[in-house]
Formats: sequence, C-alpha cells, structure tokens
Amino acid sequence: MGLKREINALCKGNHGDPFRLLGMHNTDSGVVVRAFLPMAAEVWVLAGPDIRSSVPYAMEKVHDEGLWEFLFQGKSGRFSYTIKMRTHWGELREFVDPYGFSPVLTDYDLHLLCEGNHYRSFEKLGAHVMEVGGVKGVHFAVWAPNAERVSVTADFNGWDGRVHVMRRFIDQGFWEIFIPGVEEGTPYKFEVKGIKGYLEYKTDPYAFLCELRPKTAAVVYTVAGKHKWHDKKWLEKRKNTFWHEAPVSIYELHLGSWMRYSEEENDVLNYRELADKLVPYVKELGYTHIELLPVSEYPLDASWGYQVIGYFAPTSRFGRPEDFMYFVDKFHQSDIGVIMDWVPAHFPRDAHGLAFFDGTHLYDHADPKKGEHVEWGTLIFNYGRNEVKNFLISNALFWIDKYHIDGLRVDAVASMLYLDYAKKPDQWIPNKYGGRENLEAIDFVRRFNEVVHGEFPGVLTIAEESTSWPNVTQPTYVGGLGFSMKWNMGWMHDTLKYFSKDPVHRKHFTYDLTFSMMYAFSENFVLPISHDEVVYGKRSMLSKMPGDMWRKFANLRALYGFMYGHPGKKLLFMGSEFGQWIEWCFFKSLDWHITDYEQHKKLMRFVSDLNRLYRSEPAFYEIDYDWRGFEWIDLHDHDRSVMFFIRRAKDPDDFLVFAFNFTPVPRYHYRIGVPADSFYKELLNSDSGAYWGGNMGNMGGVHADKIASHGRPYSIRLTLPPLSVLILKPHRK
Repeated sequence: MGLKREINALCKGNHGDPFRLLGMHNTDSGVVVRAFLPMAAEVWVLAGPDIRSSVPYAMEKVHDEGLWEFLFQGKSGRFSYTIKMRTHWGELREFVDPYGFSPVLTDYDLHLLCEGNHYRSFEKLGAHVMEVGGVKGVHFAVWAPNAERVSVTADFNGWDGRVHVMRRFIDQGFWEIFIPGVEEGTPYKFEVKGIKGYLEYKTDPYAFLCELRPKTAAVVYTVAGKHKWHDKKWLEKRKNTFWHEAPVSIYELHLGSWMRYSEEENDVLNYRELADKLVPYVKELGYTHIELLPVSEYPLDASWGYQVIGYFAPTSRFGRPEDFMYFVDKFHQSDIGVIMDWVPAHFPRDAHGLAFFDGTHLYDHADPKKGEHVEWGTLIFNYGRNEVKNFLISNALFWIDKYHIDGLRVDAVASMLYLDYAKKPDQWIPNKYGGRENLEAIDFVRRFNEVVHGEFPGVLTIAEESTSWPNVTQPTYVGGLGFSMKWNMGWMHDTLKYFSKDPVHRKHFTYDLTFSMMYAFSENFVLPISHDEVVYGKRSMLSKMPGDMWRKFANLRALYGFMYGHPGKKLLFMGSEFGQWIEWCFFKSLDWHITDYEQHKKLMRFVSDLNRLYRSEPAFYEIDYDWRGFEWIDLHDHDRSVMFFIRRAKDPDDFLVFAFNFTPVPRYHYRIGVPADSFYKELLNSDSGAYWGGNMGNMGGVHADKIASHGRPYSIRLTLPPLSVLILKPHRK
C-alpha cells in the first residue's frame, strides 16, 4: 500500500496497522514523526535530551482529517519526543506519543495465550496501569483475530476510533497499545471494525470494573492493593479442610433482594452495608457458607446475574471492587465461606458484550445449531477454541485469587454437556461419533476442575447438573468430570413433591422420600432448596406446604429436619429460613417485617438450632457419601407415614437416630429398634414450643429396652408428635 493510500485509510478509520505509519520513522530525508489528531488546531513536537526545555517544532497538517507530520531533516535513529497540541476549543495538551513504544506482550505471552494455557491471562489482557520506559500510562490488550481494526476509545480521544488504533499481532489475533497519561478510573471501550462493514463499541472482556447500567463502558481499574485482607486464618483452614467430611450448610442469596431500601432501581444496600448486616445474621443462623447468585457484571436485572457481560468485574450495582473484597473478607473473619455462582455455559447477545465480538462468532459457534440456546435466547461458548477455554479458566482462577472466593457453583452444567439440551431434533448437530455429548465441553470442564483444584486446594467446585450423567464428582483421572460436589436435583424434586401433598395421601407416596437412597452415594451431593424452587408460580417454601397455618409451619420444620438427616450437604435459599409467604422477586426485599411474628421468629430459631446441631454432631456430615454413614431402621410403615433411620460418624459408635412422623396424627408408644442399650437423649424435637410446636415429646429422652425390634437387639418406645422430626443420641451408661 502506498503512503497516500495508507494515509487515506487511516483518516477513514480503515487502517489496521497504524504503527507502520504513525510515530517515528526513518526516511531517506531524515526522521519523520506523524500523529493523527483530529481534535487539534495546532500541533508541535518536542525532542531532545531534555524535552522540557527543548524548542517546539510546529507540525504540518498533511490531511484535512487531522494527520500531522514533522521531518527532522538529516537525523537518523530513534530519540525521545513528546507531542503538544492545542485543541479546537483552546485546550493545551502535552503527551508522549503512544506510537513511540515497542510491544508489551511478549512472544511467550502470545504463545501461551494461543495455546490456551495462560491461566493468568487477566494479567496480560484488558487494561493495566503500568510504567513503560519511565512513562506512566495504561496498556490495553484484547483478542479479536478477525477484526480489521481495533481501537481504544474514551473521553481523552473524543471516542474517535481512528485516534488510538491498536497494534495487531496478525499471526496470533491479539491487539495492544500503551497509551501514556491515561489514569485509573477512565471509562473506555474498544471500537471493533470487522468485515462487511461491521463496526461496534465493545466492553473489554477482561474489564475489572464496569460502569453502572445502563452505561456499558469498562473502567480502568487496578485490583492489586485496594484492600488489606484479614482472612489468613480462614484461607489456611480452607486449604487444610477435606470438605467431604466437614459440615457444609449453605445460605443462598441474591444481593439485590435480600434487603434493600426500596423497589427503586438503584435503591439497594452496597457491598459494605450488606456485609455488616449479613455476616451477623448468617452467623446467628449457623450456616458454614453463603452462596451468591452471580455477581459478575450483567446488564439486565431480570436475568438475576445469569447473563454476564463483565466476567472479571463485580457488578457496580452494589459498589466498587474493593467493597466486594471487604464483603468477602468480613465473612471469612467470621469463619464463613463464600461461594459464587459462575456462568461458563452461555452469554447474552447484547451488542456491547462477547456476541459477534470481532464481527464473527468469536466466542460462540457460527452455526446456531451449535452456538445458540434456543430456550434462553443466549449463545453457547465454543469450548473447542483454546482462547475461549483460556478466558473461562482464567476467569475462575481470577475470582479465587483476587477475591478469595471459596467455591464456584457452576451453572447449567447439563446444558454444556449435551448438544441437544432443550432442543428439537432439527436444532442440533451430533458430535463426530454421532452422539449427543459435547466432547469439547467435557474436555473444558475436566480441565477447569483440574486447574482449580491443583492451584487452590480446598476450593469447592459444585455442579448444577440435572441429569444422570455419570461420575460428575469423580476425579478426572478415573474418567470423572472432577467436580467437588453436585446438586441433587432428583432429591429436591421428589422431596418437594411429597411434602406438597396432603398428609392423608402421603402413605401412597413414601417412595418419593426413599427413592433418593437408591443413588445417594453415586455422587457427592448437595441437597438444594434453591432460588429456582420459589419463583415462576412454584410458590414459596411455606406456601407449598398443605393445611392450615400451624400445619404449614410444622410440615416445613419436618421437611428441613428430613433434609438435614438425609446424606448430603445442605443449601437453603434466603427467606425460606423464616417462612417467607410470597415468591421471591428479584427487585423486592424479603418481607422482614413478618419476622416480628411469633411463628416466623420461631421457625428461624429452629433453622438456627438445626444448623448448630448439624455442625456439632459428626454423624450428620462425616460420612455423607458412603453407606457406612446411613442405615434404615424402618421405612415400611406407609399407612402411618412414619420412617426411621440412623446416621453414623466415622466412629461407628457415634450415631444419631432420626424419627419422622409425616401426618398430623400423634403416634404414641411407637417402638423402634436401636443398636445399643443406652439412654437416648432427645437432641431436637421440631414440635417443641420453642419452634411454635405443640410441645409433645418424650420428656427429654427415653431408655432402651432389651426388646428386639427391626432386626436389632434393643428398642425404644417413642411418642411421635404430629408432623415432626425427632433427633436422638445415645448416652451410654
């Protein structure tokens, strides 16, 4: 391309390699300096050993669009210089020319990025405040291999994509530029010009901070040094805890609706206010962890955070990134872990996001049969691309490393594993073997788990996987997917189905409660009563329960007791702990006023006592994933809808007896077999008056009789209160 054509291409915004034209270049006549400054009325170049005292040389405007040039006649080589300009509105600016710098990305960086093994890619891509050659500024870098031009746009260049066109690494598809003088806090976007006239402003995929919606710009932000952490003790505990044999009870919550000032769009508590209120509340309830619905930046409130734009940015709805660090740190200081929902399954179509990023289907698939979630209207990541896998795995490590997140609950895993997920027969393409399995997604999931567990021992990865895919929680070296745990959706569905029935009919549906034990140890399960169960007409947990008010509360206490007795870790969505009457609504606060009423306050006390008992008794949690930790006493008295089982700790002599009555009819003198001759102390009775029950029970406990029952040499005779759970523990003589 001739010089004149290059100049015309640059001025029209069509030049993809401006470093070839702009900056300092040696010619036969001397050294020429060129700058494209369309906002300038006058421009000077200052050069010499002491630029501050050097004589300014007026540059010549060689193109009406704003290309300026000065020739140092007879000079050769390279030397330092700055540019000074007067804008059309009279403002004087002086700056170091961004086209006077060599590449910042190294060949090794580019090699690892293309290979898909640069798991700290967030340290290289995006916007980073740094010093290059003694000059302070910001280095910008982005992946856009099919773009014809990528530019940094911001207030400092009038959002004109012609001004700061980036350097292109054509073989690798990355773009970069170091712009001196840019400071932290500057909003910016990438202007991407693609084939066939494509031109779009894009939010930086690696942005550490984004503007508050509806604005969509990224903001220059440095994560390091913003918060002094005080959670060393917690991180050491996390690293050394084998969570499969530890208590894990999770309080799931949505930050925008747990508590807020009003229903006005931005009238919410910030991260710090939330932490100061949530930490003592969760501590009092006795939970070991919280789980946050997605906090990565997202444009649409109604998506609850599951349609992410800013994968590396905590949402600005609740404050700045350092405020979120405070939030996490506050929980850790109170010995509570923080799990975050993570969404690598799909992304939204918003024009400023990942969709059609460089004018092509860069992050997804060009064929909608592979790249589109028909049900959700979103796009599916192309897990076969090394750079896409690198982006996602780096993102997972970023949250754990920079924000000390203790676990990632991976959303919609089933939609990743199956090519035909929620699709009609003509809407998907089989894999190379003719099957429905997404082989590339499987490889990605395995690699994700290997890297996370390898770099951060003790961090949990939890799969929301709703099918019977085998070995989800088995290690990858034995053919598993490598997750720490998996949500038990079957248990959730069957249990809620059973408890929603009128007790008079429950004798016909005992199987709904017992079937889960057929597969309870096939995976490392979490028992979830999540946000998905209290929306879209499914009703709140309390409203699902049949009967009058007393029976609803009694049923709910019995359900929670069954959940905690059943093998598996525990998860409960916010509001369910005090009996929220209405469904969850993402823009409304929970109905905190009802906790002033006795029945709701006492349900909270029951959940708190249940959590404390759970944490204090190893039989609840030490053997959640093995038959050694569970045995039925009796599950066959269908007519009376009662059942009994034992939970054991690793010490087989340390066990608990669970007795359930799922009808409103008290059962007196009910004899059940027990393993040992002992006094069985009643550790918890859900019918206690302390929990708004009827105070029916066993006077604190019962002695075993030497009367065989249910295949055991001893037995106890119990009073089973209506709609109740009893938890008993032997106190040996």
